[in-house]
Order: sequence, then C-alpha cells, then structure tokens
Amino acid sequence: MGVTSPPKGHSYPYSLAKKLLPYSLYPLYVLLPIALFSFCLHIFSSTPSLTHLPSSKGNTDFPTQELIRNGRFCNYNNGRWVHDKMGPLYNGTTCGTIKDGQNCISHGRPDLDYLYWRWKPRRCWLPRFDPDAFMTLLNNKHVAFLGDSMARNQLESLLCILATVSKPNLIYTSGEDNKFRRWHFASHNIVVSVYWSPFLVRGFEKSRYGPNYNELYVDSVDERWGADLDHIDMIVLSIGHWFLHPAVYYEGGSVLGCHHCNALNHTEIGFYGAMRKAIKMALKTIIERKGANNGNGIDVFFTTFSPSHFEGEWDNAGACSRTKPYRRGERKLEGMDAEMRAIVIEEMEAARLNAKRFNARVRLAILDVTKLSLLRPDGHPGPYMYAFPFANGIHDRVQNDCVHWCLPGPIDTWNQIMLQVIKRWNARSRRVVRLIP
Repeated sequence: MGVTSPPKGHSYPYSLAKKLLPYSLYPLYVLLPIALFSFCLHIFSSTPSLTHLPSSKGNTDFPTQELIRNGRFCNYNNGRWVHDKMGPLYNGTTCGTIKDGQNCISHGRPDLDYLYWRWKPRRCWLPRFDPDAFMTLLNNKHVAFLGDSMARNQLESLLCILATVSKPNLIYTSGEDNKFRRWHFASHNIVVSVYWSPFLVRGFEKSRYGPNYNELYVDSVDERWGADLDHIDMIVLSIGHWFLHPAVYYEGGSVLGCHHCNALNHTEIGFYGAMRKAIKMALKTIIERKGANNGNGIDVFFTTFSPSHFEGEWDNAGACSRTKPYRRGERKLEGMDAEMRAIVIEEMEAARLNAKRFNARVRLAILDVTKLSLLRPDGHPGPYMYAFPFANGIHDRVQNDCVHWCLPGPIDTWNQIMLQVIKRWNARSRRVVRLIP
C-alpha cells in the first residue's frame, strides 16, 4: 500500500492533534459427522468467520456479518442512516463518565436532531443495544479498550449504555487526563478498562527531538497494556489519528525513517508503513501471548478509522456545521480514510492466518465503522467542545472538534454492532458445547 504521506487536504497539523487528541469496534446444518467433529475440535483454534476477511486489494468491502433467517449474511457496514423517533440509548446529561468535550448537550448544543438517527443496514436490521444482554454475555470478564482518544470515546459510549442498568464504579485512575482508568460493574463482576496507547507499540509523544515529534518503536508493543494481557478477556483496538503527527520511527535498534520531519536528517517515509507495522506487532503479540502456548484465549475487535469532518482549515474557521447525515452516495470513502481502513483489514486477515498457524484460541472481528461514520458530519461536538461557546456573542474564530463524537451520538452504533458479534459468538459456542459427545 506504500508509505507516502496523505494527500493534501487530508492531514491536519500537529498543533490540532495536540489540542484535540490528548482529550481525546443460523442455523447450522450438519451434513457429515466428520465435519461436525472438525468444527467442534477447532472452534477455539481459529478466528471465527462471523466476519468474512477477503483481500482488500481493489474494490474492497469488509462486511461485519451475521447470518440472518433466510440464510443470507447481514452486512452491517453497508446501509444508510434513517430517522428514528426512539432517540438515544441513554441520557447524556446524567451519565457521569462522558468527557466534557464530548458532552454536547450539557455544553449547550441547541440542535438535537443528530440524536434521532439510527443505522439501517441494507436488507437486515441492527437491533438497539441491549445492556442486560451485554452484561450477561460478559459476566466475570475484563474488557479493555486500547488506543487513542477514539478508543476512549467508544469506551465512554459503552459505559453510558451499561450505566442504564448497572452502576460503573471507578476503581482505578492514573496518568495525565486520567488516560488509564478502570471500572467495575458489581452486578455482573465485569471490569472495563481504557489504556492510552495511541500507537499500540512503544512510543514517546514528546521525544528527544522536541515537542513536535513523536518517537515510535514499531517492533515492540506498549507494555502498559501488554503487561496486563493475562488478565484481559476481550480487547477493542482503535488507532489512526495520532499517526498523522510528525514522528521518527525505529525498528531493530536503528532509525527506520520518519514522517513530516524536514528539519531532521532522516528519510521521509510517511506514516502508512509505520502504522501497518504497529498493528501487525500488536496483533502478533496478542495472539502469541493469549492464544498460543497454553494461553487462556481472547476476543479481539479492531475498530476501523473514524473520519473527521472539517470543512475548511481547522485553524481558519474550519468547522463541521452540518446538522444532518449525508445521504447514501453523497460522500465517497476515498483518500486517507480509505487507506487507513484498508490497512486494518489487511492486517486483521494476516492475523487470522497467523492465529490459524498457532492453532490459537483467538476470535477476531473488525468493527468496520469507517463508511457509516463518514456519513455523519452532524455528530461531532464542533464548537461545543467548550461549554456554551456563543454565550457572549458569535466570535470570528471558534475552535471546533470535528474528530470526536458527541455522546450520545453516532458512535453508540459502533457498540451496537459489537454486541451483535458477541451474541453471534456466544450462540456458536453454545451449539458446540451442546453437540460435543
């Protein structure tokens, strides 16, 4: 896929990321007894095909799929946004775990139509999130969100949904801006954690090269989450935006190259290749530590890239002022957004093959949210990243957040899809347990 920088207009400067990102997922017909035995024997030794993992070369479509009643698969990433009178899954003004910058209602956003849309996959139905079902399925489990502020954004969406049926108790917090936190749901003994790890691999956000450069070691995972793998049952990975920062990359003890580093004496290689290597290393480590060598198994979700919706330059009245979703066909997935998504798809397919070689007890699924998120320019905080930004009149320049998502908002759909995958996994496991002699 190459390692060139994104085309002009798709990258935003380090200063924006510095301000925003630190605040910143059937029926079974048995034809032959031997096939049934093989299925039962290998249910935990390969990644389940709830998701189809084709090559992402050419015209790609990575469907998160569930087999529906008529024998066809539901493709959750192919659909449209439709108006929904039922509204959001939770009350954002009373959920105490939302970061201020994403609490759009409490910050005075006057238009609320963005709360009344639901994602309608083509030819099938995506149910509303059932928090009781999630709690039952994840009983006695530890769920960890690893990555950048989009991982945190998705985590806080999940916490608010679950809080409608069970209280999350904050049991651990650490790091600047509470970047490492852990909650416990006593009703089902579920632990939910967030690990700030914007590259997944070992990295320094302000390196020896100065505050404008990150320093990444693409052949070594970030042990802030790696050291806790033994105690994690399900992982949700999410990265992307922080790779747009200027950075120097290391591999094998020497400089691999750099991104946006004109002032340094290193080879400019862009960030795509470094991001690919980071994902590959993270997945390899998870599979080897948890799925192979008598590991206790793990479920892995990877949330694809979430597009931003700046119209104009972020620091020159750039905003996301639209109040309705794009219609299908009005906005195409292309450029950097498509490339970032494709990297995740390709590396997850490679991880699936790697898990198969290891006979690993790992289940992999992609939360392919790039397309459905691209169609929601209305779902960002915009100027309401700050409380009541126009209380003293309209200013010439107001900073906008067109990267993160309002809570409640479109990001809740990511967790709805994730729950459907978990339910499918659980149903499949029950059948296996019941059918094994």
